[in-house]
Amino acid sequence: MAGVKKTPERLCIGCQTVRPKKELVRIVRSPEGAFSADFTGKKPGRGAYVCHKAECFDAAIKRRRFEKAFQGPVNADVLAALRAELFPAGT
Repeated sequence: MAGVKKTPERLCIGCQTVRPKKELVRIVRSPEGAFSADFTGKKPGRGAYVCHKAECFDAAIKRRRFEKAFQGPVNADVLAALRAELFPAGT
């Protein structure tokens, strides 16, 4: 008897909804302290998941959820660079 394979789910730190992992983008702080977007979900380091929507990203910034997820301050320039990487057309 073959069991049904579970799909991994993660919580979006912006809108606080649980979604399948493949629908979210992982923001990673590497062991060296550099932040980047991880579309594969396999980069090493501490990660936080956010929907691929500008509204969710902005809500996470406004509610300081990146600081909580990464257990420390996150520079506004870093967040602006991540936003530009994820939403290049200014959406």
